[in-house]
Amino acid sequence: MAAPLAVNSAASLWGPYKDIWQTVMNAIWKRQPEAIHRLDQVLKKHKSDFISLFRNPPKNVQQHEKIQKASTEGVAIQGQQGTRLLPEQLIREAFILSDLFDIGELAAVELLLAGEHQQPHFPGLTRGLVAVLLYWDGKRCIANSLRALIQSRQGKTWTLELSQELMSMTTRFTDDLMEHGLTQKILTLVSQIDLNNEFDKLQRERGLGSEKHRKEVSDLIKECRQSLAESLFVWTCQSPLSKDDTLILISYLEKVTVEADGSLDGVNLSLLMALLYCFDVSFLEQGTEDREDLMHRLPLLAERQYIATIHTRLQESQPWKLPGLQATVRLAWSLALRGISQLSDVTALAEFTEADEAMAELAVADNVFLFLTESVVGSENFYQEEFYIRKIHNLVTDFLALMPMKVKQLRNRADEDARMIHMSIQMGNDPPISLRRDLEHLMLLIAELYRKDPFNLELALEYWCPSEPLQTSTVMGSYLGVAHQRPPQRQVVLSKFVRQMGDLLPSTIYIPYLKMLRGLASGPQCAHYCFSLLKVNGSSHAENIQGTGGSPVSWEHFFHSLMLYHEHLRKDLPSADSVQYRHLPLRGITQKEQDGLIAFLQLTTVIVNWSENARLALCEHPQWTPVVVILGLLQCSIPPILKAELLETLTAFGKSPEIAASLWQSLEYTQILQTVRSPGQRQAIGIEVELNEIESRCEEYPLTRAFCRLISTLVESSFPSNLGAGLRPPGFDPYLQFLRDSVFLRFRTRAYRRAAEKWEVAEVVLEVFYKLLRDYEPQLEDFVDQYVELQGEEIIAYKPPGFNLMYHLLNESPMLELSLSLLEEGVKQLDTYAPFPGKKHLEKAVQYCLALLNLTLQKENLFMDLLRESHLSVIVTPLEQLLQGINPRTKKADHVVNIARYLYHGNSNPELAFESAKILCCISYNSNIQIKLVGDFTHDQSISQKLMAGFVECLDNEDAEELINPDEELEPEKQRARIHHETRIHILNLLITSLECSPPSLALYLLGYELKKPVSTTNLQDPGVLGCPRTCLHAILNILEKGTETRNGPTAVQESPHLAELCYQVIYQLCTCADTSGPTMRYLRTSQDFLFTQLQYLPFSTREHEISTLNQMSWLMKTAAIEMRVTSLNRQRSHTQRLLHLLLDDMPVKPYLGDGEGGIEDESRSVSGFLHFDTASKVRRKILSILDSIDFSQDIPEPLQLDFFDRTQIEQVIANCEHKNARGQVVCNVKHLHRVLVAEVNALQGMAAIGQRPLLMEEINTILQYVVERNKLLQCLHAKRHALESWRQLVEIILTACPQDLIQAEDRQLIIRDLLQDVHDKILDEDAAQELMPVVAGAVFTLTAHLSQSVKTEQKQPLSVPMTGQSQYVLMLDGSFASSPGSESISIGFASIGDSSLHIILKKLLDFILKTGGGFQRVRTHLYGSLLYYLQIAQRPDEPDTLEAAKKTMWERLTAPEDVFSKLQRENMAIIESYGAALMEVVCRDACDGHEIGRMLALALLDRIVSVDKQQQWLLYLSNSGYLKVLVDSLADDDATLQSLLTPQPPLLKALYTYESKMAFLLFSITPPSANSLQPTMHSRKLMARLGWGCSFEPC
Repeated sequence: MAAPLAVNSAASLWGPYKDIWQTVMNAIWKRQPEAIHRLDQVLKKHKSDFISLFRNPPKNVQQHEKIQKASTEGVAIQGQQGTRLLPEQLIREAFILSDLFDIGELAAVELLLAGEHQQPHFPGLTRGLVAVLLYWDGKRCIANSLRALIQSRQGKTWTLELSQELMSMTTRFTDDLMEHGLTQKILTLVSQIDLNNEFDKLQRERGLGSEKHRKEVSDLIKECRQSLAESLFVWTCQSPLSKDDTLILISYLEKVTVEADGSLDGVNLSLLMALLYCFDVSFLEQGTEDREDLMHRLPLLAERQYIATIHTRLQESQPWKLPGLQATVRLAWSLALRGISQLSDVTALAEFTEADEAMAELAVADNVFLFLTESVVGSENFYQEEFYIRKIHNLVTDFLALMPMKVKQLRNRADEDARMIHMSIQMGNDPPISLRRDLEHLMLLIAELYRKDPFNLELALEYWCPSEPLQTSTVMGSYLGVAHQRPPQRQVVLSKFVRQMGDLLPSTIYIPYLKMLRGLASGPQCAHYCFSLLKVNGSSHAENIQGTGGSPVSWEHFFHSLMLYHEHLRKDLPSADSVQYRHLPLRGITQKEQDGLIAFLQLTTVIVNWSENARLALCEHPQWTPVVVILGLLQCSIPPILKAELLETLTAFGKSPEIAASLWQSLEYTQILQTVRSPGQRQAIGIEVELNEIESRCEEYPLTRAFCRLISTLVESSFPSNLGAGLRPPGFDPYLQFLRDSVFLRFRTRAYRRAAEKWEVAEVVLEVFYKLLRDYEPQLEDFVDQYVELQGEEIIAYKPPGFNLMYHLLNESPMLELSLSLLEEGVKQLDTYAPFPGKKHLEKAVQYCLALLNLTLQKENLFMDLLRESHLSVIVTPLEQLLQGINPRTKKADHVVNIARYLYHGNSNPELAFESAKILCCISYNSNIQIKLVGDFTHDQSISQKLMAGFVECLDNEDAEELINPDEELEPEKQRARIHHETRIHILNLLITSLECSPPSLALYLLGYELKKPVSTTNLQDPGVLGCPRTCLHAILNILEKGTETRNGPTAVQESPHLAELCYQVIYQLCTCADTSGPTMRYLRTSQDFLFTQLQYLPFSTREHEISTLNQMSWLMKTAAIEMRVTSLNRQRSHTQRLLHLLLDDMPVKPYLGDGEGGIEDESRSVSGFLHFDTASKVRRKILSILDSIDFSQDIPEPLQLDFFDRTQIEQVIANCEHKNARGQVVCNVKHLHRVLVAEVNALQGMAAIGQRPLLMEEINTILQYVVERNKLLQCLHAKRHALESWRQLVEIILTACPQDLIQAEDRQLIIRDLLQDVHDKILDEDAAQELMPVVAGAVFTLTAHLSQSVKTEQKQPLSVPMTGQSQYVLMLDGSFASSPGSESISIGFASIGDSSLHIILKKLLDFILKTGGGFQRVRTHLYGSLLYYLQIAQRPDEPDTLEAAKKTMWERLTAPEDVFSKLQRENMAIIESYGAALMEVVCRDACDGHEIGRMLALALLDRIVSVDKQQQWLLYLSNSGYLKVLVDSLADDDATLQSLLTPQPPLLKALYTYESKMAFLLFSITPPSANSLQPTMHSRKLMARLGWGCSFEPC
């Protein structure tokens, strides 16, 4: 009985569903080709789960009894032997969970065990609370999978551009589900799953934990309902529902109610849209290829019974709970009927299609447009789905286009009502109450629908029929001489509606009409058309309409009215000394006029915001002068709300730099903010008085917010340094002072009628500070008092605003204190996880606060350096020290802790977590602060747990995505993914920086190391083991492990290359640090098998992200080198051998074992493991493949071709802008270079310079592009050098540190031969970058040394004498033959590697020496060493001194065949001589000149070559070329240097060693016999005398 009752440790209600969702994601959203087959398997296996949808396994008596006894008898666990006893507590919890969710007892136990296993991912929660999350997460996964599968169907609305195979599979699968009653199941579940009921049940059983847990459970339940509803929505978008399913959906909607704010919730909105798409026939107008097929499948057209049933159902007089919802469905149905009636082949349905007018009338009577505005468009979810917007757009445009008589009827009714209202007012009566406002509601619906356009659809363009083509080829280009094509009929009708509604406009719909235009003007092209309409209205109707103002909806009328109001109000303008801003009862503007003005101002703002042409045209119009009139009105006594709208309009005008510059001067002149106080003036004027006396009293601050937005726009567009010159000290200071002291510092203490406005004020003022500080670059002149003359006096000019902000943020100022207090309040509010008024604005204000601190940290070093140089009497403190200060509210130093707590909200507020991580990364560079931070972070256990969880959560984030082009415009989801990714990068940089500091450091705390004991005593464990929390180390390993169970390897390597690179670097740093190395490597080796798993997939593909991928491999190889060194020292032979096999084997090994696949067993390998004689099955050694992946060639950017700038000077400027980046590479700071070049262009004077400015800016872009490419080149070379260096380290460790007996001598030589030949081939390629030569030369030196050593070792191991009749030749591995010296011992070395291989190595070595040319002497130093080691191979081992000792006669010696050493030596010399004078010249020159070590090695090489050069070619060249003379002459010069070394404390002994090398060469190489062959010259006599030889040069 144990088998059927075995417990699934992954929890059958969670684990499998998680796998389904992952597979669906991989196949549909990530488009992984290999996932399609896997998806097919998963869908077949779990089809029952989709059919039964959310059905839980029922309770079972047998299971109940089994679990009851589990504490004594135990239960079987799938995949584990034996049984496991369950604690009593867990059994009790299982029964509670079983009752709570009405699930089987076994499933409840599984959930609890899975919860226990997942507990480290949810710090602070018990296993029961985690089980609740897992239960709902399982449901969420199945619902999301269902939605994605349906979304990928073939259908009528969209295509995901998936493969035909995948679409057919999902279409078949989901069709099957629909046949099993999917619609009914979804609607039943949506009705049954109620958030409040679920929470009540959980509350009773104590199934809810902290606020965060409540929020997570709530979000999961909401997402389940939403995904189910959206499944139905996406189905109807692609394929219509059947008649029965449509009726079920209508029955559900009959009972729907609205939220408290009058809007539909997300679920009901989705279901309403699902029904509206069921009635959709608009796609048939598009005339696609499959139109006929779609018509046959559309029940609206194919089934007469469908129309009859639905029509009857919707005609019923029984009201729904929401009449507006019923009206919406009726309107959609009437439009569907009208659409069908216009199709040519559906005359049979005439009896129904003729009822469309009556159905539409019913809809209008139930205020359908008001319901759509308030409950549909007003819903929170409406603008989050593109197809909701398109559907309502189609609904409205269909009504206007298909039912023109209905629209006309609405207009007639509105005109009639307007007349009745007018008559009532004239007769002094109240207007009638029963008037309909349908046209007004329709206009307001259009206004709201198009007001936002989050997807940039510009659907409102359909309402504009261009009278002339726009000046862009993309909109209306010309074709075959036709100016532009005729617009479609629908567009003509809609355009006519917009125009005609404005004709003879009754006053009752004046404001709705303006609001409608405001909605329709949202977008660059729409704004242009709306501007033209208002312009045309003013000119064409001027004569027809009363007065000179033209049509009431025109620019002419509006600005004329504004001027009249200004004229009228200016006459009543009180003097400055009187009480100006007390707003006595106005004679000028009535409430109705004010509403009209506000509506037109808002319309103007939208048009001017979107269209720069409109902005400039309005400003330049000689009669309208909007800016002047608006500023004039702002000085008059009008309500703050109207002033706020005037300022908003000015803000829109200020977006153009040309207008902004003059607007600054106008603001200063009109004293909207009083910056100049005249001597006799008794009272302040301007906006400050408005804020302190009027807005504060009303507890509403529209004017202040509008003013802040105006300043925010102006500082971005244009920033005059001499603002206010002549009247006051020039500068921005008065504005900054007002914003800081009157707005920001006092915003918390003011009263607010609307709670959200508090945070709105904070957001707008902090935005100004942020922009000012962002654009500020500290300059030396900022720190010197500048004097200006004002009214005959010398006064100090104001400092730049950025300087003042830096000063306030680098002191314990009220501004800094309030900013930090705001951060504290923000994190406290977020910790409640509850919605509150103004939450979005609080989050934005907090983001600006964090950004201000960030900018201060980035600029403070330069600021303080300049301050020290200037000797200005100003004291500042580094911000990182100020952040260590005591918080006056908590009496603790918790400012940094408060900043770090934002990481805990990384999922819900990624921007705040990003800014927080950036600040922590900045302040982590200081090691003294690190120690303090560790104390602050670990002081409080609960805070410490939260902080750790925050860091880990950010690293674990699955939504993060690395983007290749970060500058391009991104949709919100992509933007969030990028921010998540950047946050992870900052956290990893923080760990890397912190690990370089001495312990205790922040990194050690975050990575889970001991802080109270020595770090080396840490015992790292998997999360949850021995109470070990999940740390950043676990998160990093998890990032790198993802994908290692597949053939493709770690997914992060390709998907997030920069992230993976930093992860590998952190692990390397942990392994290389003395304190952390032991615990880390032990953990990686035992618990993770990390290195073996990762090295299997080397080399990584470098095609797409070369720099990051090379660095990834570098850190991994360095870590592997450390591991092999450590395991060798500790004699952990099996670990070392396993890694050696992986790197050096030339047998195919399967790195990935899939389901049911077997690998090559160790027993089947050859004895050596490295050498396999079945050549057909040989593969390339991994160590060679890694070398192959490093491309030695490098593309160099084209040199600059400049027309205006001087190339030499530009190169100088580029050099001046170079700095060391975080990786230690010298690169050019592109932003700084851009600033320098733009400043240069701005400094040019004269008309010629102005005319050429566009060309100059274009050339600047060319220069910047060149510098970006050059930076990339430097980074790429650095990465290649780094990778090569790491490869060299790994090779050296393999050859030197690993036990010799793990690689047989024979194999060792073959491996070294392969490595030498490959590395030479790559560096000798003509495209190879010279920058890589030094590393390659070092590797060649090491390899040659080991080759020499290996051969010599083998020479000492003689072979047995060959058997009689054995061949006198030994076949070399490379196919060459070596003669066997009979009974003499022969070198195994030569037998293993072969003479020809040695010759190839020698030739490549000599080619390499010649390739270095005249430079690279240090590189040649390594190569000379390599050559010396190589020549040692042919050096005979010590011979016996006498014939007796050799036991051979003279004759035997003379007639003996040439031995292998002499043969190899002779062949080597032949190869060397074949290179002729070129090689001699290089070596001789290095022997005489250059670096001391180079000279010594060159002399040693000469010594060796001359000693075996029987032809004495080299000695003759030395003598004839004069190099010997130079050497001899230098001996005399060395005497003085040598004498100076005889002092008690001699200088460096380099001269002595060099002298020793010269003498060794001259003494041992130029022996008397060889010297006799030299021509008798002066230098040869000197040489003889110097060496003390007495023989003459004359022949005997």
